Amino acid sequence: MFSPITGSVADEIHEYSSLKGHSLVVSSSFVRSVTARGHKVLVWTGGLSFQHVLENLRVWRFAQVLKMETIHMNMSSPPLGNHTTNSELKAKRPRVMSKNGHSNVRIDKVDGIYLLYLQDLWTTVIDMKWRYKLTLFAATFVVTWFLFGVIYYVIAFIHGDLEQSEHSPNQTACIMKVNSLTGAFLFSLESQTTIGYGVRFITEECPHAIFLLVIQLVVTTLIEIFITGTFLAKIARPKKRAETIKFSHCAVITKHNGKLCLVIQVANMRKSLLIQCQLSGKLLKTHLTKEGERILLNQATVKFHVDSSSESPFLILPMTFYHVLDETSPLRDLTSQNLKEKDFELVVLLNATVESTSAVCQSRTSYIPEEIYWGFEFVPVVSLSKNGKYVADFSQFEEIRRSSDSTFYCVDPEKQKLEMKYRQEEQRERELRTMLLQQNNI
Repeated sequence: MFSPITGSVADEIHEYSSLKGHSLVVSSSFVRSVTARGHKVLVWTGGLSFQHVLENLRVWRFAQVLKMETIHMNMSSPPLGNHTTNSELKAKRPRVMSKNGHSNVRIDKVDGIYLLYLQDLWTTVIDMKWRYKLTLFAATFVVTWFLFGVIYYVIAFIHGDLEQSEHSPNQTACIMKVNSLTGAFLFSLESQTTIGYGVRFITEECPHAIFLLVIQLVVTTLIEIFITGTFLAKIARPKKRAETIKFSHCAVITKHNGKLCLVIQVANMRKSLLIQCQLSGKLLKTHLTKEGERILLNQATVKFHVDSSSESPFLILPMTFYHVLDETSPLRDLTSQNLKEKDFELVVLLNATVESTSAVCQSRTSYIPEEIYWGFEFVPVVSLSKNGKYVADFSQFEEIRRSSDSTFYCVDPEKQKLEMKYRQEEQRERELRTMLLQQNNI
């Protein structure tokens, strides 16, 4: 009933089967019935299924092609020199958004930029780095102590308190025990901080000194309120909470529910929940309009969803977000051949509300073509422990593996589309036959 395979196909299959330790034969009846359609049907005698044989053979063929392409690339690569290739220029091109979410855009040559910063002093102080904020905090108090100390010294000088030898027994000093600039500085410090050692104090002889003390206390109180408020606002900002949201370092293109999808992985590193999570993407690339205008960073919206829903996901465990590469996708022209040749940047934004503080936080990252892998999938990181608890193993969070779908091993994208179309037509025919059969039964 079975006859051995002959020809170049047999040599290839025998080479594969010898490595796997199986013998391979083909059914003559199957060969005759399928050869008219240009296909060969292979059957294992080792007990494996027919589909498994085809998938293993395709994987093995794809591995051989990759090996030959790697050898060809190594042999055809140019020698080291002083010239720079296009790929090197592309690699050196700066990205708009770094992997940790920091913007690489520099704002330059803005008229009155410092005046704009002073007009929005609250945001300016909050956005300061901690070392600059602490320096400003210390310098503000020291400067106010010194400035008011100088004014007290001038008042004492005008009143004649510095010339102690000329004082009459009945003359009362304006500020007691302020005989030098150091004494005036100490009096300003003690008054502003309400230390009150009891040695230096203002008498009734100088109403203008009393008025100056009131002004000092009001001004310094406002300064303390402002500085304390900026400290609390900076500490309470959800920026650090956003840093506990982890994105996968790379993205993959694989199939999900029968559709070609761009997949990324996101995880919440804390036990506290994030409410109303919304993940979106922006595709940044150079665009040439019909009028000939060249837009350096054209933005296109990239929609992500979890499974079949685009609502807010429940981000309690590491989750995968999908973007379907259909006709409406801005990435619809991607193929396994031109992926690395493309010049774009995919910026991913995750907006969420912190459960404990109700503050809105945003975590960002970006992906370039060199960080997107075609025909791969993420290794599952969520498992069930022996004691019945869900465990997220972040040691495998960045791990990827080749997709189990054999259609990714076809190097021709047109062939992939035709095969997908053929499967969809077969699926529709099966559904139609099932529907007709049900109607006939009724």
